[in-house]
Amino acid sequence: MKPFRMFFRSIRDAFKSVIRNFSLSLASISCISITLIIVAIGIMASLNVNNFTKVIKEDVTIVVFVKREVQENELGIIRAKLDQMENIATIDYKSKTQLREEMQASSSMLEATMKEWEETENPLKDTFQIKVKEIEQIAETANMIEKIEGIDSVNYGETMVNKFLSAFKMIEKGTILAIVLLILVTVFLIINTIKLTIFSRKREISIMRVVGASNFSIKMPFVVEGMVLGIFGAIIPIILVIYGYYALYKHFGGQIFSPLIQLIKPEPFVYMVSLIILAIGMLVGMIGSYRAVRKYLKV
Repeated sequence: MKPFRMFFRSIRDAFKSVIRNFSLSLASISCISITLIIVAIGIMASLNVNNFTKVIKEDVTIVVFVKREVQENELGIIRAKLDQMENIATIDYKSKTQLREEMQASSSMLEATMKEWEETENPLKDTFQIKVKEIEQIAETANMIEKIEGIDSVNYGETMVNKFLSAFKMIEKGTILAIVLLILVTVFLIINTIKLTIFSRKREISIMRVVGASNFSIKMPFVVEGMVLGIFGAIIPIILVIYGYYALYKHFGGQIFSPLIQLIKPEPFVYMVSLIILAIGMLVGMIGSYRAVRKYLKV
């Protein structure tokens, strides 16, 4: 029970200390808020960029052309073999008649040209349009499909997909690096700000040591105070994250320039980012206070 009493007493003392040292506390909270706003923007931007790449990946399609001499019963066999492949997510079959109708509906010029065709003159081929689970394995999957009897050719824009894959890897690595660097900079700034706050109270720490207080009982109030400063510093960034992102999402209608560049839906995204920001503020505040007060406890 004693540790719990000490913890709750430390919370009470932390709030009193924040009020008593209001100017220094306000400086720490302001620094924490500014750095956490930058981190929040970085996290939201990075996660949305990763979402863009995910949408583009999911949109890549393998178009499988069937040989003209393949009969309807043989199409079922081909479909069954495709269904057995592990990396295939969805299969959409379109006959040459369906393709012709879609192409006619899409353009008046094509309509004028194709309406003169007899069914036996239709040069199009039956196709399977396939989406894969793992785009990184698309080349291997396409090669397996091409070996199926009755398949004429397979097309998925190999050159373009390979360029996309290289770009996606660079983007993913870049966004992770950016988030890590932002968090490290934030940790550095917040810790040093809190160190200045603790430094101004080194006399208070010395008095506590003189009267025989244990290291733990000295550290605990300062660590809790650091946590409280971190929580207060995270309030403004969290408000900006929630209301700012909702406004941004509504303004752009959930996408930027193209349906391929879709923003992540606000819920539960903003709450997840808010929890991350709160956790960073609390942890960094506690670590900063712990490291600062430990310095003055060394004999």
